[in-house]
This record gives sequence, C-alpha cells and structure tokens, in this order.
Amino acid sequence: MMNYFLFVTLMVFLSIPEIKAQSEAALPDTTKRSLKSLIEGIKTKIEHDRQGLAMSEDEIISYMDGLPPFSIYKDNYFITGVPLNREIDGETADAKFQISIRHRLTRSRLPFNTFLYLTYTQKSFWDIYRDSAPFKDSNYNPGIGLGRYVIVNNRLTGAIFLQLEHESNGRDSLESRGTNWVGLSGKYFLTSNLAASFKITVPFMTDSNTEDLYDYRGTGYFTADYKTPDNKWWLSGTYSLRKSVRAINLKFTAGYKISERFNQYIFGELYSGTGDSMLEYKRKDLQLRVGICIKPDFYNVF
Repeated sequence: MMNYFLFVTLMVFLSIPEIKAQSEAALPDTTKRSLKSLIEGIKTKIEHDRQGLAMSEDEIISYMDGLPPFSIYKDNYFITGVPLNREIDGETADAKFQISIRHRLTRSRLPFNTFLYLTYTQKSFWDIYRDSAPFKDSNYNPGIGLGRYVIVNNRLTGAIFLQLEHESNGRDSLESRGTNWVGLSGKYFLTSNLAASFKITVPFMTDSNTEDLYDYRGTGYFTADYKTPDNKWWLSGTYSLRKSVRAINLKFTAGYKISERFNQYIFGELYSGTGDSMLEYKRKDLQLRVGICIKPDFYNVF
C-alpha cells in the first residue's frame, strides 16, 4: 500500500510541468494580456509610490529648518563615581554634571545653504563627599558656528560644521585656565542605528597657564554612536588622539532608556586619559561614574 502511494505521488509530481503548460496554453490571449497588464500596473504603482516618498534637497532643508531651533546639544547628565587608578576616599570620589544647549539662529538660507547657530556647554566637577561639598572645577564652553546639512541621493545623511569656540574655568591667577579654537566637525549616519562623528580643532589665544593643554587633551576626536533597534540602549565611544599614538584619551558611555514616554536614560561613563577637567588637565584619570542623563534625539545632526 505504501509503495502504491509513493508511486502515485511521484507520477503527480512529474506531471506538474505538463499540467502547468497545458493550463497556460488553454488561457485565452485576452486573459494573458490582462494578467500581464495587471502585473505591470502593480510595478508602476510601487515605483510611483517610491518616487512620491523621495524628497528633494529643498524639501529636506525646509523640513529641517521647520524643527524647533532651541534644543539639547550634547548629553545633559548628573553622574557620580570613583577612580579606578587611585585610592577611593572623599577626596577622589566626586560628582560630575553637564548642561548643554544649542540654538539655531537662522534658516538654511545663508551662502551654500548654511545656517548660523549658537552652543553652550557647562561641565562641572563637584566634591560632594567632602565637608561642605565644594565645587572643584567648572568649565564654560560657548560657541558660534555655521552648519550645513549633508544630503546624498535625496536623503539626509548628516551635517558638517565650522565653529568658533571658547572654554575657560572662570578662575584667576595660577588656577586660571582658558583657550579658544576653530573647529571643523561632522556627523554621518552609516545606518539607521549607527552614526560616526569627528572634530578637528585649531587652537589660538591660549592662556599662559594652559599652553600645553592640547598635549593632554588632544586636537581632535572620533566618536561612534550605536542605538539598539528597540531604542533601549545607546552606546557611545570617543577616541581622542594626542601627540603620541600611545597617548590617547578614551571615553565610553552606555545609556538605558527608562521609558518610551521620556528621553531619560540610566547612564554610565568610563573615562580614561587626561584633560577631562581644565583645572587638573595633566592628571591621568581612570574614572567610572553612573547616574541619569537626558540625551538629544539620536537622529539629531548636531
């Protein structure tokens, strides 16, 4: 019985091409033409929809210019932690927080479709575990620049910026730290979940107390940002190259989004290198801190 069943199945399988050919031959020419026209119509409709979704460069610029001009610039966080390369006590454990905002002053109607913008970032180191909890150092970083969106094949892929910046710690005498620089930076979206950015700085008018600041901080950096497809985790790594290839500064951050309704993250930062604080820019740090962070939108081009 089983052999008979297998024989019948094999015969039916071998007959399929012939049955199909006979069926196609049996179709009237008008039916064939109708089916072909239907398929071609579907293909045309799909292609038309694709073209309808594409945006011209002017449409993309108009959309970006219509977004709120005032927003978060860099990460805004409050974190606390301990050193991993020194003894842990009230003198070495601390808190660190950053406030960073930006404001687009014009639309992209300046020469070469550029726009003018302002930025301000303040980073503070706070000895909260010492008596009276004094602030150790605060660094103030205002800037003004020109930006331009990078559009490839009618798709926004990033932006490039030319910016004039100042940074100082607001102190005087031997603790005074101050510098100025012109920076060229850019951001490029490799995929919908992976972005790369860079910055190159040319310093000028540096305070006499910080003439060798860039030997410890470096004159540029490269950053990679990755966000998981479920939008829960945001991972970032920054590499700053100093004069020596072996002398590098590294910063790794990880953020876990608390809720889809809010833009707040449980946040951790590991910093290895020098130059994080202007006051003690020569000190080698290996610092781990955790806390909370409010991040800009991942697809923000700044």
